[in-house]
Amino acid sequence: MGKQEDQSVAEHVSGQSNKPMTAPAHALPYEQVAQELGANTQDGLSHDDAKKRLEDYGRNEFGDAKVLILAMAASFGIQSWIEGAVVGAVIILNIGVGFVQEYKAAKTMDSLRSLSSPTAQAVRSGNNETVVTAEIVPGDLVELKTGDTIPADVRLIEAVNFETNEALLTGESLPVRKEINNSTFSAETGPGDRLNIAYSSSTVTKGRARGIVFATGLYTEIGQIAAALRGKNSRRREPKRREDGTTSFGRHLQAWSLTGTDAIGRFLGVNVGTPLQRKLSKLALLLLGTAIVCAIIVLGANKFSSEQQVVIYAVATGVSMIPASLIVVLTITMAAGTKRMVERHVIVRNLKALEALGAVTNICSDKTGTLTQGKMIVRKAWIPGRGTYSVGTTNQPVNPTDGEISFNSSQPKDIDFQSTDSAGDVIQGAELAKSDTTLRDYLNVASLANLASVTEVENEWHARGDPTEIAIQVFASRFDWNRLRLSTGPDAQ
Repeated sequence: MGKQEDQSVAEHVSGQSNKPMTAPAHALPYEQVAQELGANTQDGLSHDDAKKRLEDYGRNEFGDAKVLILAMAASFGIQSWIEGAVVGAVIILNIGVGFVQEYKAAKTMDSLRSLSSPTAQAVRSGNNETVVTAEIVPGDLVELKTGDTIPADVRLIEAVNFETNEALLTGESLPVRKEINNSTFSAETGPGDRLNIAYSSSTVTKGRARGIVFATGLYTEIGQIAAALRGKNSRRREPKRREDGTTSFGRHLQAWSLTGTDAIGRFLGVNVGTPLQRKLSKLALLLLGTAIVCAIIVLGANKFSSEQQVVIYAVATGVSMIPASLIVVLTITMAAGTKRMVERHVIVRNLKALEALGAVTNICSDKTGTLTQGKMIVRKAWIPGRGTYSVGTTNQPVNPTDGEISFNSSQPKDIDFQSTDSAGDVIQGAELAKSDTTLRDYLNVASLANLASVTEVENEWHARGDPTEIAIQVFASRFDWNRLRLSTGPDAQ
């Protein structure tokens, strides 16, 4: 990304297009949005126009140890072969651990990127076509349906029972119902309340819709978050200004002094890197100063004689202040810590993050999608006249085969849920559903009066639909009473 584009993204206003319109998209009627973007709400863009816009706007995507070496060289230079070999082995170990860990992290990141919708349904030259998401441009007319991942920020022009899951953007775990009705909203309306906008990377949980793409790539709401996360902080201190925007020469002089101090600190390593790196840099400076003082004392005691033995003794005294094994111990310790984290399936994209994490004392986080998966699961179900069914702990909310089913014949009000045996006895759901007509009637309603679908593809379970209905459908599937199985195939009823 060029410097000019960086500035353009930084100055982008929420709700605006890649090239600003007269007002944010949610504050304009969709007819005016289409007019300002040069879009056609019936036939979409022509192929030539779409190609030209792709060149103008760009693709719809987000742009994506010296001290040890010197120590080894010095050891070999003075023919200290053992020390040099040890340091060399540490370098190889450090590089090897770093490469393996970051390679695994890169592979995981690639798999996460594959979760985003690679294609979208766009109307071009009057035909509904499948277009690579990265080639969607402002002005494209797109069609959205249940299960789709929205390819860009879209100003809706038509919606039928249309709901989207915006947890990734707003943290709201429940689907948001979109309403058109020729409505517009104030330009200051927050993203969560713009009911005529469908946001990039959110998913469609119900219904269908059509709309005009008005923002792509880093100009989308989710793209602005990505741009902020990767933004580079200026290394030049700005002078403090008065309320009228003016400043004095003294403030400029202070800013220049602080900028120079920061530059020296970066060179010495005392104000950059992780907390551990900064502490080690300060320790190195302290040891260097102590070593120089000790060398001067030794030379002074010998009246600054230039004899070889005196000089060697002074240098040896200074060098003795440096802990020779510190780098080796730290590197091996970090490698061992990384190995333990890998064994616990912790993904570390950058090994420096381990050092920073070690200095964390408090973590302030939201809940949805961070501490939780942002997905619903049925934990208990009470059937009058039968009892209470409970689902055991699971980390796979849409996998009906994960988690035990227990049954307690008591009503919920009579169960002490704090006790360890409150769930009851473990049961085999599929066998019980065949013999228990009351349970079967309940499962018929839970699975058939439900638009969500739960399917298994290549040993991976997938669900689409409203989160509440997905949770109920998964619960029914635990008893092998899935809607798709009951309505299709040889077991259809």
